Amino acid sequence: MQSTGGAAPAIIRRSDYRAPDWLVPDLALDFDLDAAHTRVHATLSVARNGAHGRPLRLDGDGLVPLLVRVDGQELTPEGWSMEGGALIIPLTGDAHSVETLVDIAPASNSKLMGLYASGGLLCTQCEAEGFRRITFFPDRPDVLSRYHVRMTADKALYPVLLSNGDPVGQGEGADGRHWAEWRDPFPKPCYLFALVAGDLACNADSFVTMSGREVRLGIWVCEADLPRTAHAMKALKDSMAWDERVYGREYDLDVFNIVAVADFNFGAMENKGLNIFNSRYILADPETATDMDYDGVEGVVAHEYFHNWSGNRVTCRDWFQLSLKEGFTVFRDQNFSADMGSHAVKRIEDVRILRAAQFQEDAGPLAHPIRPESYMEISNFYTSTVYNKGAEIIRMMALMLGPERFRAGADLYFDRHDGQAATCEDFVRAMEEGGAIDLTQFRRWYEQAGTPRVAARLAHDPVTGAATLTLAQAVPPTPGQPDKQPMVIPLRTALFDPATGSHSGEQLLMLTQAEQSFTFEGFAQSPLLSINRGFSSPVIIESERSQADLAFLSAHDDDPFARYEAMQQLMVNVLVGTVAGQPVDESTVIAAIRQTATNPALDPAFIAEAIRLPAEAYLGDQMAMVDPDAIHAARDALQQRIGVELEPLWRDIHARTQANGFALSPAAKGARALRNVALTYLVASGAEDGPAIAFTQFDRADNMTERQSALATLASGRSNEREAALDIFYHRYSDDPLVLDKWFQTQALAFHPDTVDLVEELGRHKAFTLSNPNRVRALYGAFAANQWAFHHASGKGYRLVADCIMALDRLNPQTAARLAPPLGRWKRFDASRAAMMRAELERILAQPGLSKDVTEQASKSLE
Repeated sequence: MQSTGGAAPAIIRRSDYRAPDWLVPDLALDFDLDAAHTRVHATLSVARNGAHGRPLRLDGDGLVPLLVRVDGQELTPEGWSMEGGALIIPLTGDAHSVETLVDIAPASNSKLMGLYASGGLLCTQCEAEGFRRITFFPDRPDVLSRYHVRMTADKALYPVLLSNGDPVGQGEGADGRHWAEWRDPFPKPCYLFALVAGDLACNADSFVTMSGREVRLGIWVCEADLPRTAHAMKALKDSMAWDERVYGREYDLDVFNIVAVADFNFGAMENKGLNIFNSRYILADPETATDMDYDGVEGVVAHEYFHNWSGNRVTCRDWFQLSLKEGFTVFRDQNFSADMGSHAVKRIEDVRILRAAQFQEDAGPLAHPIRPESYMEISNFYTSTVYNKGAEIIRMMALMLGPERFRAGADLYFDRHDGQAATCEDFVRAMEEGGAIDLTQFRRWYEQAGTPRVAARLAHDPVTGAATLTLAQAVPPTPGQPDKQPMVIPLRTALFDPATGSHSGEQLLMLTQAEQSFTFEGFAQSPLLSINRGFSSPVIIESERSQADLAFLSAHDDDPFARYEAMQQLMVNVLVGTVAGQPVDESTVIAAIRQTATNPALDPAFIAEAIRLPAEAYLGDQMAMVDPDAIHAARDALQQRIGVELEPLWRDIHARTQANGFALSPAAKGARALRNVALTYLVASGAEDGPAIAFTQFDRADNMTERQSALATLASGRSNEREAALDIFYHRYSDDPLVLDKWFQTQALAFHPDTVDLVEELGRHKAFTLSNPNRVRALYGAFAANQWAFHHASGKGYRLVADCIMALDRLNPQTAARLAPPLGRWKRFDASRAAMMRAELERILAQPGLSKDVTEQASKSLE
């Protein structure tokens, strides 16, 4: 653990990049596996890179060399030295064989980085810098090697031995031990290394590639979980077919394996040929997984598979280029999921996530470009900006180029950089050349942080029939970037004729200057503006559209996202006006909801998204100063009025969307989504039988989507049904860790007056543990996202999260650091709350032995 005492952690800067002094074309690893003591013998073929006399530096973290050999000759301790954990070996020639031997302890590795134990398994996580906890190696993504791995282990404890690439041998050893060898023919960086050993069962299948090769597929889980892997296998095969069809990319090994583990810092990891997954993104059945869980499994399986090309075959030169693989791959998995289901609903979901996480990040002290300029700890830059905003930037390029030219650019990128460690600039240049476009100004999206704000003003001349749209853009100052240059902002736009309810065609407007005007002819009366259709750019639109205009668009816009956006803006205007003490007209919102909810031409899944009230955190983002109590009161009151005014409608929807049996079709998922929204409004109405209806749904549901939704609705109120449902849920699923996470999360997110105290009690519950990242995220991560409860005026919520961060930092700094950002938004709140949030950040920083992960997040949050 790195202490903050003494010298501050070093700052790594993109401008300081230098090519590696030594390359490692081949690496042989020999593991003698045991949970308490694992021996790792590594043989590196090293080659000097360029004309220099610098020694070989092999990164290490907590390792002690038991043996160092060069070209077969053992070195004395005088022949090598240690520097900050790294092994330094002076070498005279240009090519050598270097061997090291280390002893590591997987069972005591609570950081879950490197080789660690989880639920009887031994497994690895090496991204970003975990490989240095396994063996001495130049742990950087631009050192690519061919791996040959041999594993020896107790066959009774670890009957299955998996690694990257293809299996090349196995056999029996002495004393009940056995061995297996794997070889990966494709050079890869060490962060993609993977190893799993344990007692696992396999859901085996196969896939025939477009060139006719048969690939053996395996999803490895404990025996009892095999029935819950069918959806993940279908998602994998769908992903492989989609990547061939859409990008022309074929899988390249003979074997593709996935392993699900219970303890994992991330969602999943794309290790070449052996993806390691958090079990929550593999296991799914109707009894234990919600529709959102099913979608998550499909999307994450696709994401990690797509990395085989956008991340593995073409990898990152350095960690500043992280969005090169993550932004591009998120874009790919989003489009895959849209093709598998509803394009409209998927786009709404993706934008909601972007606004909830990335827009807040862009507006706070941790704002950074998708290609950062510096970092203290790279694990802190696995952010929504790098992933989600990175995907939006790829989406803008795809929009500007069109499908054919974008595919040409992608083909050029993959072909040109196959087997290389590339940069974001390499990707943009391939798009320029393949798509015949100049992206010079567009590169600012990689350089500038902050969410652009676009003011849109529409003027109409009744004499000439011309409508003039004036757009003005501004990017707010962010840490280290006080002054911003105009961005390239593609805006899909249409002007609706209010007389006909239609438009004459959509146009793609390119806003490239601080202010521009666009003129449209042929309007007898002032048209209505539909802008940023499909959310074509990740910007905030500021327009003066009236409630009547928004109501019209919510009923007539033919772009699903723009239609949804109009409905949401109707609600936002009323709620923000209520908080500000302004007179508001709620009837327009209620009428628009009624019209949308009863429109038979609309998809039920879309209706559910459109009529749901905006989240409290999103409402806070619309205000200069966030007032959590006033926002909650306003939203609660509007939800209650919608419930009361439309109570017969909610009863009707709830009754007619009840299914006779579970199905995973888009229609069935949409019906469940709409039914759950109707239940929320029905209970919010205060109807005497509301809690009983919710409990009946909870009790009789044949799927987790309806059961958990009913539980969440009850958890926000006070009733006997609430306590009964929580008790039943706990006892029914107490032996299933993933479902028990839902029990913790539901209570942490509840709008219950005592949520703060309840979360404190849950932190002492016998089923709560800091050692499992999923459980921590389910309780404290969810609680920090509950704006009303977390920002309780007493400051108790801040103390709870800060206490968790400090306790967790001693076990798992990565997970601890991810809980810090909500405390860093103190500038958005009143003086009393701001002072308490700052005090907690200062208390965290005062802890001795604080990791650099948390140090970076907390110190930047105070700036």
